[in-house]
Amino acid sequence: MAALIPIILAGGKGERFWPVSRLARPKQFLCLDGSDRSLLQATADRLLPLAEGWENLWVITAAHLADRVREQLPELPEANLLVEPVGRDTAPAVAWGTLEVAQRYGDNAVVGFFPADHWIADEAAFCQTLGAAAELAASQGAIATLGIAPTYAATGYGYIEQGEATDTYGGLSAYTVSRFTEKPDAATAQTFIDSGRFSWNSGMFIFPAGVMVNELKTHAPALVQALIAAGVDAYPSLDKLSIDYAVMEHTDRAYVMPVSFGWDDLGDWNAVERLLKQPGDKNVDLATHIALDTEGSIVYSADPDEVVVTIGLEDVVIVRDGNATLIVRKDRTQDIKAAVKQIGAEDRFQHLL
Repeated sequence: MAALIPIILAGGKGERFWPVSRLARPKQFLCLDGSDRSLLQATADRLLPLAEGWENLWVITAAHLADRVREQLPELPEANLLVEPVGRDTAPAVAWGTLEVAQRYGDNAVVGFFPADHWIADEAAFCQTLGAAAELAASQGAIATLGIAPTYAATGYGYIEQGEATDTYGGLSAYTVSRFTEKPDAATAQTFIDSGRFSWNSGMFIFPAGVMVNELKTHAPALVQALIAAGVDAYPSLDKLSIDYAVMEHTDRAYVMPVSFGWDDLGDWNAVERLLKQPGDKNVDLATHIALDTEGSIVYSADPDEVVVTIGLEDVVIVRDGNATLIVRKDRTQDIKAAVKQIGAEDRFQHLL
């Protein structure tokens, strides 16, 4: 058994990357960082050394995405692909995945959950960090989470406040978690940054399987008992629930390791600029773009033969994909999700989702 059993959470919608990200092809299947590997494939690539091979790497995804996962990760054993019949947020996914790992490897197996849509700059430091987190989890019976050192007062991320310092693992300091805080307003986010006690919530968790099962039995008993009794067949009856709300905000087993290995959760189109813009570039062009007095913009076209011409624009995102075009100010990209919801409310636009 590997020192860490990684499970990739690959069921998200990625609505803020519409129209390139759609229901049948959400962002985890896209290549958004300038490479030829999708976000899902890149996530698997960097977790494989920790898993010590495909036999210990798992993926949990939605039923309508399972075939695409198989297509992108052909080496993944079928038994390691957990397919949710309906989406119920992260708590059922973590609970089901943990129960399955515990059944195969035992309660002492250290499990890690990783979103499929993250970008990591320093993969060597990432692997070293996860080794340290696995050591923390195993030695303390901890639910370890990675707190990203904040670089600005972000309002789109949750935050973790560190409590008492405990010990160091692999050269990294670990702290008890004082509290989890949801996305703050700008003024509150700045106070968090100024205090030096807060990090961004990465959504990555590492723990012994038995510890998480016990915490679920304490804090979300209906959820875990339903899955123990019926397995995946329990899904339609489960409530939508995040693992943060179900367990992490209540448990006394939570520890945070503040880390810095270059991280982005690729939440919307502005992330593409953060990854790809080079010094001296006026725009980020992922298209044949003829620009006249246009700057600070992101231009994407799925068709390499298509030409996008802009004149006198500043700080906008333009995305062309087949039968849909998005034009949005960069400071309004969080509202793409609301626009997609509005599109979905009309029958005549269902083919655009």
